[in-house]
Formats: sequence, C-alpha cells, structure tokens
Amino acid sequence: MKFRFTGTGDSAQVPCFGCDCPVCVRARVIAGARRGPCSAEVEVDGHLYLLDAGRMDLADRCQRHRPDAILLTHYHPDHVQGLFHLRWGCGKSIPVYGPKDPQGCADLYRHPGVLDFRAPLKPFKLLSLASLTVTPVPLNHSKPTLGYCLDDGEGRLAYLTDTCGLPGATERFLREWQPDVVVLDCGYPSRVTEPRNHNTPAHAVQIIERLAVPMAYLTHIGHELDRELHEGACALPANVQVAKDGEELSL
Repeated sequence: MKFRFTGTGDSAQVPCFGCDCPVCVRARVIAGARRGPCSAEVEVDGHLYLLDAGRMDLADRCQRHRPDAILLTHYHPDHVQGLFHLRWGCGKSIPVYGPKDPQGCADLYRHPGVLDFRAPLKPFKLLSLASLTVTPVPLNHSKPTLGYCLDDGEGRLAYLTDTCGLPGATERFLREWQPDVVVLDCGYPSRVTEPRNHNTPAHAVQIIERLAVPMAYLTHIGHELDRELHEGACALPANVQVAKDGEELSL
C-alpha cells in the first residue's frame, strides 16, 4: 500500500487569506510549505483510491490516473469541492462512497455527472475494493463523518479526520484492529481549551497513546497550529509526526 498526503490543511489552508504571520508569509514564497485541503490517496496494485476530494485541481490529478473509487469522510465543502468540476467530465463513472447524509453538499446528489454515488456506508461494515479492504468508523464532527481503516493484507492504516476525540466504539475497534499507522485530525493550536470538531495536539497525543500505535501522523493542520509547530512551541512524542503535503508512506 502506498499512501500519499495530497492535502494536510484545514478549510482556510496555509497560507491563510489575509494572514501575515511568519508561516503564511513563508508559504506564499515556498510551495513546499503550503497546506491544501485535507485529503489523501492510496495506491494498491495499480488501483487508485482517493480519500476526500477538496483539492480544486482534483480533475487534473484524475486525468493523469482515473481513480477506481473516492471515499468521502463527510460533505463539508473543503472535503468535496473538487467534485463540482470533476463531475462534468467524460468517460467511465467513478464510484463515490461516504456516510449517510441526506443533505450531502449543494446539488451533487441531483447532478452527479460521472460520479456514481453508492449507498451510504454503514459504520464497521466492511467494504471490499480491489486489493483493499475498508472498514468505515464513526467520528465526532458537526456533520455525519466517517474515518477509514485500510487493509491491503500487508499493512493497516487508519485515516481519522475530521474529529474531536473518538467515539468509544471507534476507539475500541481500533485497539482490537491494531493499525500500523494512524493519521489523525489535529486542527487547533495548544491554547484552545475547549475544542469542537477538531483535536488539539494534547488531545491527539492522548488518543495515540491510548491506541498504542507504532506511528502516527497529524493532519488537518490550521495556520495557527502550523505557526506553533514552526516556532518549536509544541513538543510531540517520537512516534508522532506532522504530515506534509506530498509526503508518501509505504506500508
């Protein structure tokens, strides 16, 4: 399994519009310091699967390699906005899976174009794709949201964004499932004392420690947390890293 972070930012992204903090100024000059909308892709035996679809250059990426399926965590715009362009394309339809959300986002359901929206996924019910088994798990967010536990028979990765903490059933499942890698939401800086919808570094580390996972990556990074990390004001355990756009993992 080859896993690639195609975006590691929050809805404001990095650089954030109108912000002149050092991190945002740096990101306007250095492309590698940018953070696009939180998303990823998985490649197994030549099959490509997208996790979320918030990047506005999504159609260009799909032109290079048409995905076998798209897995949506939820229907907030920063996780689906790339679909509004992609759907008007041509050729074979692309299966799209996601949580049960009757509202979805705008008119995607009514005008899907080449997108083939499949029946909503049920938490903990296996989805078998070519060379990949996917287990959806519920997360804590303001819209119905799923994380995805990916298993190709050789490695296991849990992709968990957007969430504030984890539901008890999800945490119990993960402790039993024993992922090799966890990718976890961490949208807020440390100074936030009452987070909603996203984790702070302290909350994320606590989850990772309870899961006893060998390696974890933080994603959905806001520009305020990015500044905190850049200034060295946030210490993380050795087995926890902050993901970067374009970073690849091989399991």
